[in-house]
Amino acid sequence: MKIGLISDTHSYWDDTIPNYFKDCDEIWHAGDVGEAGQILEKLNQIAPTLVVYGNIDTPEFQRTYPEDLFIERERVKIFMTHIGGKPPSYNPRVRKLIESEKPDVFICGHSHILRAMPDKKPHNLLYLNPGAAGNQGFHKIRTMMRFEINNGKVEKLEVIELGKRG
Repeated sequence: MKIGLISDTHSYWDDTIPNYFKDCDEIWHAGDVGEAGQILEKLNQIAPTLVVYGNIDTPEFQRTYPEDLFIERERVKIFMTHIGGKPPSYNPRVRKLIESEKPDVFICGHSHILRAMPDKKPHNLLYLNPGAAGNQGFHKIRTMMRFEINNGKVEKLEVIELGKRG
């Protein structure tokens, strides 16, 4: 199963996104979508899109989409939320959910800092933050990720650079 992972679009659409996500089975957006209709419509034209809301998303968007998403794909348990912190400094709410749900992969956005790393002790999970695909924030390069989930494993993780923040 091929996954496209994106976050922090902040209403910005890069016309090259379909080139990178065209072969994906699903796209996951880790929050701060912005003008949700436009962004989600375009992502859903590429592949079915799962999304969590972020802190800049409207109250209507927050009533429509979840803060936390717990899914399983190819025997891999995934937990996605927007604001989560990073290993080992998860925020207290997220730490409790990681400890109770025991995901194999934890995904968040918010920081605009691309990061992929194992959190072996004590959680034994893969931490992913795709950085920011939009123009708002302090990041210099707009980024996202692509990977595969096969037989209980995350494989072929790629970082995609979309170019400088404009």
